[in-house]
Amino acid sequence: MNRDQFRGASRHLKGRAQSALGGVTGDPARQVRGAVNQVAGGAQYAYGRARDRAEDLAQDGRYLVGEVRDRAGNLIEDGRGFARHAAKRGTTYSRQAARYADDHRASALLGLAAVAFAVGWLARPKR
Repeated sequence: MNRDQFRGASRHLKGRAQSALGGVTGDPARQVRGAVNQVAGGAQYAYGRARDRAEDLAQDGRYLVGEVRDRAGNLIEDGRGFARHAAKRGTTYSRQAARYADDHRASALLGLAAVAFAVGWLARPKR
């Protein structure tokens, strides 16, 4: 409970007491002042509750921002690990392919010629 809620509730109670006392004594001015204090106290209490809720929402927002920042950092780190692993696998496979091509030159040359022929045949204009 913040200061506005406390003051609003006390002003509302004061207004109720004034209205009751004005009704008992037959003083309409006191009754009106009591009603005004009741309404003003209720409004101040509602303002205090709204302010308290806004502070809670701001705190929740700061917490969520921190969580998002942490999770994004974890995702970035996971992505870097995945990229390092993929680069390592790509390097390994390329070395194996180069070794195979070096050891089997005739097969590699025949395969390269077949691929070049297929690309040329697919790229030719239709007649």
